[in-house]
Amino acid sequence: MSSLKNDTLKTADRVSREAKKRAQAASQAGFSNPVRALSDAGFRSEWAYIGGFASIALSFVSWGISQANRKTDRSQSDRWGIFVGHWAPTFFALGLALKHEENDKTIGR
Repeated sequence: MSSLKNDTLKTADRVSREAKKRAQAASQAGFSNPVRALSDAGFRSEWAYIGGFASIALSFVSWGISQANRKTDRSQSDRWGIFVGHWAPTFFALGLALKHEENDKTIGR
C-alpha cells in the first residue's frame, strides 16, 4: 500500500514540476498575457482608440443604411447598430490595457 502511495506522490511531484516549467515558458513567451503579446507584436494603443471611434461611426452608418432599406424592419436595423456599437468599449478597453503596457515598458518594468 505504501509503495502505491509513494508512486502516486512521485508522479504528482513530477507533474507539478513539469506544469511549473510550462507555465514559466508560456509566461516568457507572452502567452499568459495577450496584451503584452499584442504590444510586443507592435500593436499600439492609438490604433485601438481609432478602432473604438471607427466602430462608433460604423454603428451609426450601419444603423442608417439599415433604416433606409425598406426590406428590413426597424428592429433589425436597431440590432445591427447595437451589435456594432458593442465593439467600441472593447477597443477602448484594449487601448487602455495597451497604454499601461507601453508605460510599463517605458519605465522598465
